[in-house]
Amino acid sequence: MAVHSKQQRLMRGALLLTLAGLFGKVLSAGYRVPLQNIAGDIGFYIYQQVYPILGMAWMISIYGFPMAISSLVARAQARGGSLSVRRFYAPVFMVMIGVSLVLFSIFYFGSSAIASFMGDQRLRMPLRVTATVFLLLPFTSIGRGVFQGIDEMTPTAVSQMIEQVVRVLVIISATLFFVGNGYNYYYVGSGAAFGSILGGLAACLVLSFYITKHRSVLLKPSASFIPIGDIIRTMVLSGLFLCVNYMLLLLMQFADAFTMISSLKIYGLSLKEAQEMKGVFDRGYPLLQLGTVLASSLALAIVPSVTKKRLENKTTEVQENAGQAMKLSFLISIAASVGLFILMPEVNVLLFTSNEGVIALRVLSVAIVFASMTLTLSSLLQGFGIVFLPAFAVAIGVIVKVILNTVFTPALGITGSGLATLVSICVVFLSNIMVFKKRIPFSLRAYIPWRATFFSLVVMTVTIVVAGGAYSQFIEMQHRQDYVGYCFLTIALGALSYGVSLLKSGAFTDKELDYFPKSTKLKRLTKRRS
Repeated sequence: MAVHSKQQRLMRGALLLTLAGLFGKVLSAGYRVPLQNIAGDIGFYIYQQVYPILGMAWMISIYGFPMAISSLVARAQARGGSLSVRRFYAPVFMVMIGVSLVLFSIFYFGSSAIASFMGDQRLRMPLRVTATVFLLLPFTSIGRGVFQGIDEMTPTAVSQMIEQVVRVLVIISATLFFVGNGYNYYYVGSGAAFGSILGGLAACLVLSFYITKHRSVLLKPSASFIPIGDIIRTMVLSGLFLCVNYMLLLLMQFADAFTMISSLKIYGLSLKEAQEMKGVFDRGYPLLQLGTVLASSLALAIVPSVTKKRLENKTTEVQENAGQAMKLSFLISIAASVGLFILMPEVNVLLFTSNEGVIALRVLSVAIVFASMTLTLSSLLQGFGIVFLPAFAVAIGVIVKVILNTVFTPALGITGSGLATLVSICVVFLSNIMVFKKRIPFSLRAYIPWRATFFSLVVMTVTIVVAGGAYSQFIEMQHRQDYVGYCFLTIALGALSYGVSLLKSGAFTDKELDYFPKSTKLKRLTKRRS
């Protein structure tokens, strides 16, 4: 009974962290729309130059280092010891301080060189403010990691959500202030970094509250001592490599930050025109991120079950669950990708006020499928204890992205950058597929209902085109607000028609339908009975 209760607690904790992560990612994607509306394309370009660095710091603080620290906690407890300041917290904190100072120094003292590589020396100030975020890593990471190590997920989840809410509110408020008072647009980047700093401080306060509340559990004398070498290896290798698997889109944006401006100038644009066009191109990443999060969130909920059954040596069930995760990820992401591809002109105007860069943004919308599948595969591989190979695949993908940016962008402009992103993500996806197939026999063909998917996509496309055409007959599309009803109607009807078509065409088995809410009604819709 105690084991069963512990497993239930772990599953609830994993679900809580998943929901907190989903909340943070959706918020992170969503706030960049009003940010672009307020700051314009140049202001958005400046923000996007520092955003990948801020995003990496956030990922390290919620995934990489906390996971590494939680494994150290588990190791200390397995040796029969508790957690003391002298034998556990002090050495871990010292290693964390060292790592944070290295990261801070790279971006602060190297800000001039980094800005030069980015092709815009005025980015030095935003980069220096951004570097300060890394100094908070020891405090947020240790708090989250220790609580995760004792299977208490609530403090981590609450601190994540509070951090993101404070961060977003400060970023939007700072942007409104700077733009409204006529400040230089480069203050927008600094304001974004300042928002991340205040968000991190808010997370520290939340964690401090929980630490005080659980003081008797977290601070005990210990006879156990973890060698400093083990701490360094766990923090730097396991922590950072684990993070890389979640940083695919961030690292793509990081590559863009260093290569696009110079490549667009070779394409024939002035510095200001290059900045504007990169700002236009960067509109695609929030949409790509949002589509990826929505597509992978349901699939990732299956991952804990895969891990559990792998440990129980239930190979057939592991394969079945992995197939279901990939199937869900594909079915949702392909619909998001096709729908966004069709509606990109209208969505572009609705969200970002103009219709520039549609071709490039459509290319990025195709990447939703491969990015979602890649994230699902990486998480499944992590469930098998495979961390380094997926991280290596991401590194290869980033190198491909940098090379293709310097080849495609000078020839095709921002459309070339979109193609570079798409090809690079496909490289990572194919690499993960090969690694996964070596672990268990697996074929996408066996799990994805290709005919039902194709039929449903055709039905969805026809529905969107007909609904959009009918709407345009009654309302003349002249102003931005006219696009609200258009997008709402076409997206709602498109999603409904796609879902019904999948059910009617037998895309899901009875067993798979049992996982959905209202499964009995869904089976009735498909004319099946339990």
